[in-house]
Amino acid sequence: MPPARAISTAVLLSTATLLASSLAACAPAARDGERHRDTGGATTDAQALTDLREQTPAWRDCPAPAPVQGGGEAPGALPDGTRWQCATLRTPLDWKNPSGETMDLALIRARTSGAPDDRIGSLLFNFGGPGGSGVATLPGLAPDYERLRTRYDLVSFDPRGVGASEGVRCLDAGLPDEDEIDNIPDDGADETDALLRFNRATAAACEKNSGDVLPYVGTTQAAQDMDLLRQVLGDDELHYFGISYGTELGGVYAHLFPERVGRAVLDGVVDPTHDQLEEALAQAGGFQLAFEHFAAWCARQGCALGDDAEDIVDLTVGLEAALDDTPLTTSDGGALDGDALVDAITGALYRQEYWPALRVGLEAAADDNGEVLQDLAEALGQHGAGGDSDDDGTDDPRDEESNEDDAFRAITCDDSSSRYTVADVRSRLPDFVAASPLFGPGLAWSALSCTGWPVPGAARHPEVGAPGAPPVLLVGNTGDPATPYEGAARMAERLGEKVGVELTYQGEGHGAYDSGNPCVQDTVDAYLLNGTLPKPGTVCKAEPLSEGK
Repeated sequence: MPPARAISTAVLLSTATLLASSLAACAPAARDGERHRDTGGATTDAQALTDLREQTPAWRDCPAPAPVQGGGEAPGALPDGTRWQCATLRTPLDWKNPSGETMDLALIRARTSGAPDDRIGSLLFNFGGPGGSGVATLPGLAPDYERLRTRYDLVSFDPRGVGASEGVRCLDAGLPDEDEIDNIPDDGADETDALLRFNRATAAACEKNSGDVLPYVGTTQAAQDMDLLRQVLGDDELHYFGISYGTELGGVYAHLFPERVGRAVLDGVVDPTHDQLEEALAQAGGFQLAFEHFAAWCARQGCALGDDAEDIVDLTVGLEAALDDTPLTTSDGGALDGDALVDAITGALYRQEYWPALRVGLEAAADDNGEVLQDLAEALGQHGAGGDSDDDGTDDPRDEESNEDDAFRAITCDDSSSRYTVADVRSRLPDFVAASPLFGPGLAWSALSCTGWPVPGAARHPEVGAPGAPPVLLVGNTGDPATPYEGAARMAERLGEKVGVELTYQGEGHGAYDSGNPCVQDTVDAYLLNGTLPKPGTVCKAEPLSEGK
């Protein structure tokens, strides 16, 4: 989940009313990817919704993920021989006009390994972002969920605007590579103007290349898609596992359809009380705390960066400033500058097992060798995305890449009504620097990413109130850099009394279940498989990361 995210809400109440009175979803699917419109004018919204609800997806063996989904090989069979199946779901382009045009959403599933009488239903996953392809992601993480497959079909999807689901494209031959833009314009008006021009040009390219889809990729419409999918899969309730941004999506779903919530788990919980700038400030503190934890571990291992955590943090801040002035050249002709250093650290803080590599990279950079950190940043996908145009200026290889970054911006800006100015950022910059001199400035300036966006944006923050819904299990990680721990308590409060049930994980990295911690996995599985909730105040503790791990 990249930094600085915001969520939708303004139309939630009106769309909930619409759906409560007329929901029925899923149309007989025509050819994949084909846009449809009712041209006769006779189909009512109610009839269109009924047709959509009665569609039958054409499940088939999954091909390799498309480049827009991230690429890779076709998913192999599961250990018991179960093959992954893919299909498309026909859904309204605009849920306010269900008898209008439709779009296709890409789906993937693995059928349950258990006996038919033990099957609960489908368990729908969203792995976050926003912008991540669930179709490409689920097979790689499936070993973590094999126990859940004993009672569920495992299902995921590319949300609207993501991957193969009419993926948003903001690339344009006239745009510079984002790596050429200084995202922390600390050297005066010229750099600030360049960042603003880039953001506006990106917004214009999004409108040019994805204009017909762009207004309809927000979280509210994605939540309505999930309820349509629930009905098409034949489930009375939506059983759901949301991670990071997926917790926002799950909270919005619970608000819209509280009576349809089944067994739901939200892991790496986003704070639903924050607007875009508040979210970025919270993340600055979260990444700072996580880096201090890393630094304390590094000092205990006797690393060459300093005698204690404070020394290591100070050295790294100084190193970042020095690399901004004089980047370290690398053997591939590139350079490790301050932005790339922060990107590498940011990526490594998402999982504790990356800490040893981060230690080696920082020690090497302090000794004027940027190779390890540059490789780490690229391996973790935090830096170096994109590419240069071909020499003849015709084809841009970025067109063949995942659209995750574009979808992230589009969904964030569709959801968030906040539109910040340079003055807004400068006025809050001291708060960000105080929260983290290393991560704060970049996160502060990221608030300008929606400047000039062609879609107004729904609201300052998501509406997730779901009084009367069944319990939703919220897993908060005390060391989470991207979704700080406090978000779980605030989500519980906003969901409503007796709805949000908290489980605390005292660990590191983003999220908890995929850390492999047995306590977390056993507790979550007990709820999803048997409906057993943890006792209030339950805490799971991570095993300490020792030297050599």
